Amino acid sequence: MIGEMAKAILVYDTVYNNTELMAKEIEKGMKEAGAEVVVKKALDAKIEDLKEVDAVVLGCPTYYDDLLSSIKWFLTEMRKADLKGRVGAVFGSYGWKAVLEQMYAPMKNIFGMEMVDPSLKKKMTELITEEGKGECREFGKKIGDKIKKK
Repeated sequence: MIGEMAKAILVYDTVYNNTELMAKEIEKGMKEAGAEVVVKKALDAKIEDLKEVDAVVLGCPTYYDDLLSSIKWFLTEMRKADLKGRVGAVFGSYGWKAVLEQMYAPMKNIFGMEMVDPSLKKKMTELITEEGKGECREFGKKIGDKIKKK
């Protein structure tokens, strides 16, 4: 990958725009780390988008103790791609309980991805603070650095 920019896709969905705010900050951090990032809402993402990327980052809020159906659909689509050994990361906002494990587990255990640990979960009220936004950017840098090391 020397001389070639690390490529990632960040796929997310949002209900109250909190996860979208996280996605934008994570994208900034990944770009600061030198990664090329494509950002798409889950229903706009296609299996073909996964072919040329070094990392897949998924973001979803916890909504009534579950993932949004759009993210569940995209996880099903991801099974069609060979993602073994690629970098994976998950993030999401929540009100009182986060369910990121529902994205993390299949990415690690079924798709064989090298996950960025720990996943990033932010309580909705934390996202309006500069500290919360900074943590999202740092998570993005961590993803970018992990891609570059591969």
